[in-house]
Amino acid sequence: MIRDYQAIGCTWFLRGHQRKIPTYGQHKGVKLIGTLDYETGRIICTEEGAYDAAAFLRFLERTLREYPTGKIVMVLDNARIHHAKLIQSFLEENAGRLALIFLPPYSPQLNIMEGVWKWLKESVINNVFFDHVQKIKQAVRGFLADVNGRPLEVIDRLCVRM
Repeated sequence: MIRDYQAIGCTWFLRGHQRKIPTYGQHKGVKLIGTLDYETGRIICTEEGAYDAAAFLRFLERTLREYPTGKIVMVLDNARIHHAKLIQSFLEENAGRLALIFLPPYSPQLNIMEGVWKWLKESVINNVFFDHVQKIKQAVRGFLADVNGRPLEVIDRLCVRM
């Protein structure tokens, strides 16, 4: 989740003049579900109102639409929504098209999407004040459009160096 209270990251400032990042004290944000095609460098991402099985199901359906032929193997963490009964019945119906492989528990370093989220936060969120969640959404959409226009950089940054 990309939150609307600001993330503070490493930054430069003059000695004795620490940079201040304002905040307005609300806890809203942008909930994202995404995947990375490691062959093409393409990132598919959706904004959702909640992290639940229904949202994840919509994401899986979208992924199948984006890739209308062939079999998709998706590598995931062990979030509860990935194991929901709703998802299991969908997987059974689409067994010829979609397979989920789960990473070992507590291994975010193996999850390529964690690299995407880190890159997103470092590029557009850290040390920036957004006075409205809509502006965060615009920044996120801009980042995704930008990196999807540079697939070789995505592959180099996230896939080659794993």
